[in-house]
Amino acid sequence: MTAVLPSLSDAFGLGAVSDRRFLAHGLMNRNWRLVTAAGVFALKEITDVPLPKVRRNLAVLLDLAREGIPVPAPLSAANGDLVAEVGGHGYCVLPWVDGEHLQGTDLPLDQVRDLGALLGRLHEGLRRHGPGRVPEQAPVAKVRDVTEADRAAAALLSRLPSAPVTDFDKAAAEALHDRRRLLARYADARPDGEVPAGPYGWTHGDFQYRNLLRREGRVVGILDWDRLGVRPYGEEVARTAQVQFGVGGVFDLDRVAAFCTGYRSVIDLSEGDLADAVKRLWWKRLTDFWQLEFYLDRQDPAFGEMFLTDEALLNWWTDCADEVQAAYAAR
Repeated sequence: MTAVLPSLSDAFGLGAVSDRRFLAHGLMNRNWRLVTAAGVFALKEITDVPLPKVRRNLAVLLDLAREGIPVPAPLSAANGDLVAEVGGHGYCVLPWVDGEHLQGTDLPLDQVRDLGALLGRLHEGLRRHGPGRVPEQAPVAKVRDVTEADRAAAALLSRLPSAPVTDFDKAAAEALHDRRRLLARYADARPDGEVPAGPYGWTHGDFQYRNLLRREGRVVGILDWDRLGVRPYGEEVARTAQVQFGVGGVFDLDRVAAFCTGYRSVIDLSEGDLADAVKRLWWKRLTDFWQLEFYLDRQDPAFGEMFLTDEALLNWWTDCADEVQAAYAAR
């Protein structure tokens, strides 16, 4: 960073940089907090997304910010580009937003309802300012079959030590054996078809507490737009509630209900549309192993912890499926 910082400062008109701090909590891209003559900014080195897609996504933020949706408006470089390419890497700069990341289970119910309503407002804003036309045909969501998922579980087991060396190795192996039993038991519960029910449009793609900054009881920054894309609205509602309120191996059903009530006060998703989205999300979690794959590929313990935590939630969710569906149906 030391080598490229002067060029980036010139490109974005930041002036002298008096303080630079690397933000180690990011899971994907690399980020820094910069104190400069022009103000305080977040600098992001783009590592996981093609630069044309990043430029497309950043342009959307300018329009959303003008509507009062709490997103940081990116800075333009001197040439008008929202991404500067220096030393073979792409970088963008956004205003620094002071706030904290709070898990959904730490929010009072009124703020949970407000969060659901904010997601609805965001979907409405993206309907007006998305980066392109929404396709006339509904997006297709691949529904993995049991045989493929079981093969994936077996392949992951083969990558773990045959005689577990660490507590994690033992826990991961037990979880994979349990998952294979669940797959066999619920093979007939596969969702019908690959076209989800309900309305669809541009969505954030990762609307969860790590990407939300809060201050004084409200969201002041919606961050990380790398996954902006066209999806069913129900999919984002279901996933957001799971990530925000599926903590410690269980769902906080009161907060799931409050969140969905807030969202449906803005966008009227039907109970059937939400039920379809929740079932598809459950099936995706049942047949997917991405956290463990990331852990084994990158040797990053954060992904190993995520795998075990989500495994506990999957088992609880499977046992309490009716209660979970009822919470998502709340108005």
